[in-house]
Amino acid sequence: MKVEIATTLTPAIVDAVDRLVPQLSRSSPPPTTVELGEVVSSPATHLFIAIDDGGTVVGMATLVTFRIPTGMRAWIEDVVVDEAGRGEGVGRALTDAMVDRAREQGCRTVDLTSRPSREQANRLYQRAGFERRDTNVYRLDLRDGD
Repeated sequence: MKVEIATTLTPAIVDAVDRLVPQLSRSSPPPTTVELGEVVSSPATHLFIAIDDGGTVVGMATLVTFRIPTGMRAWIEDVVVDEAGRGEGVGRALTDAMVDRAREQGCRTVDLTSRPSREQANRLYQRAGFERRDTNVYRLDLRDGD
């Protein structure tokens, strides 16, 4: 298995994202090809894909990097490993690759959130060195009437 950053949008990546996003979220549909192209082409987002030895995308994750007045920061979002490939080290490989990229870009911290019910994912992040923070996470839903 190898992990790489998607630098061009291919039909295989579009198909993989269409397959993986429903495994991540029941409430968010997969992005359109145009939207996914924006993710891949943005200098602030890095779409990481894990590819098995047969060439199949078995996982994906997004690293967002940005500068704020207190320095470069990174945020990990939308980590998902195909149900058939869970427990094979794909999630850890994606996480390690994103942390390495954040470090290369001079980020001071890498943050992420994970629902408590995702016990396996939470253990993975703790083993990768992430520490649970004592903070409140707030969200304002901007969707019209949803």
